[in-house]
Amino acid sequence: MTVERIIRSMAGFFVLLSLGLGVEGSPIFVNANFLWFTAFVGLNLLQSGFTGFCPPAKLLKKLGVKEGASCSSC
Repeated sequence: MTVERIIRSMAGFFVLLSLGLGVEGSPIFVNANFLWFTAFVGLNLLQSGFTGFCPPAKLLKKLGVKEGASCSSC
């Protein structure tokens, strides 16, 4: 996997998990405050889109994960 795919997978997983934990009626509901985590992930994705700064991407690159092609060539 490439850095970009790992980041997208992590973000999607965190959004779905926090929605499951924060929405009443979900089988894994814990507390509605988990919805703040959903907002946090969304804001990080938004700022990353504008600034290009993504701490998990820097960490993954330092760990030796290769960078992939841009989205337009996927």
